[in-house]
Amino acid sequence: MSAPDHQTSSILDAEPPPGVVVREGSYGTKVGTVEPGGAEFIPLNERHGRPLQLFWTWTSPNFEFATVFVGVIGVAFFGLNFWQAALALVLGSAIGGVTQGLLSARGPLYGVPQMVLSRFGFGYWGNALPAGLNSITAGIGWFAVNSVSGTFALNTLTHLPKPLCLVIIVVVQIVVAFFGHNLVHAFERYAFPILAIIFVIATVVILAKSSPGAPSHGGGIGGFLLTLGASFGYAVGWNPYAADYTRYFSPDSSKKAIAWWSGLGLFLSCALLEIAGAASATITGVCAINANPTGAFTGHLPTALADLTLLAIALGAVAANVLNIYSGALSFTAMGIKLPLALRRAIVALVFGVIGFIVALTGLHDAGTKYENFLLVIAYWIAPWLAVVFCDQILRRGQDPRRLETLLFDTRYANWAGPVSMLIGMGVSIWLFSNQTEYVGLIPKHHPAVGDLTFEVGFVLTALIYLTWHRFSGDGRLAGERG
Repeated sequence: MSAPDHQTSSILDAEPPPGVVVREGSYGTKVGTVEPGGAEFIPLNERHGRPLQLFWTWTSPNFEFATVFVGVIGVAFFGLNFWQAALALVLGSAIGGVTQGLLSARGPLYGVPQMVLSRFGFGYWGNALPAGLNSITAGIGWFAVNSVSGTFALNTLTHLPKPLCLVIIVVVQIVVAFFGHNLVHAFERYAFPILAIIFVIATVVILAKSSPGAPSHGGGIGGFLLTLGASFGYAVGWNPYAADYTRYFSPDSSKKAIAWWSGLGLFLSCALLEIAGAASATITGVCAINANPTGAFTGHLPTALADLTLLAIALGAVAANVLNIYSGALSFTAMGIKLPLALRRAIVALVFGVIGFIVALTGLHDAGTKYENFLLVIAYWIAPWLAVVFCDQILRRGQDPRRLETLLFDTRYANWAGPVSMLIGMGVSIWLFSNQTEYVGLIPKHHPAVGDLTFEVGFVLTALIYLTWHRFSGDGRLAGERG
């Protein structure tokens, strides 16, 4: 839960208290300037932006084929019919949208990235666990996944060699992410109308040609849970970035507006394209999807619209990956590693882009299975992380945000309940409930119909351990309450 609006005054009326590390340099609203610093507090004179911009910031990156493919796998790989898949996709996207809104609302008050806020629940050094995982999954994993989908689209459209298409996609992504926050927001804004118009038209055509009444292929409750997990994994994959794109807002910005526009943008774009993917899978064979998933989707469209959709898929992949590289770099700097460079975030973004390119080269083959596994693994760690973050917020209700701000940069601050709870929650839930090609847990191995309950069990177990730890630790309220 975000802090009440009246609590912003303590930070709004004065500069941050001693001990808070402030981002150096001058940046303002300039789009063509490289953003200085890393994961530090954004000074008040640098604050700008409005909540409405979050709608296209969280809509544009989901107008891409990776989103479509979440719906495809629900029908083609998990055996659901269209209506079963649609329900699972809407539920997964809705949960991810709600958590996205709640997390985004805290950015303006504290003026730091999401993975710095994560230090409340994990401590300064314990936070290296989620920050490190996010820097890898965002800056390398998601970057590779979306680069592959953009590459398939560009290859199908131009017939250029796939490695060359990958180079083109990657270069554009790295350049935008290297410049930073303002250019990222501007890119998403101008990409939004193009992507929205093309994908809405394509979705209407696909739905008109689909066979929603086609029977399921034995997916059952297991297939439903797998699809729900994949949809949740996709939407919630943006959660560790949430405050990254609101930390430049003024502390008195409306929390309700921030939560609404960020959550709505994420939910609508995910649900719409995932449903389009599920519809397309009712008229496409699995073999065609495995051979060229992008081409299989656009093959149902008239030639002109198919070409525009391929162009939009490539543009959407870039829109997604500029966020992935940017936030991945912020997460890396939030691990506590000191880089004495004014452009440290930009340099880390460049390095991640190069590594992600290499990983993407290996993903040009058997992309469908690799993407399915990646979606589930994302949910495996983000759900326990969310449990710690939200439980910590509940326990800190009513605490002074100005005093709490100092904890974020105090290397002596420890909260080992966070990393321990998360590791136990991840370990037990994966061991018992994981259900993917790389590892099948104890329960689905003997009862395949159960599906995959990893993220649900991981969240609940982690929350119980974290709350119980602080209930019986004997230290009363969490650090920050005491003077």
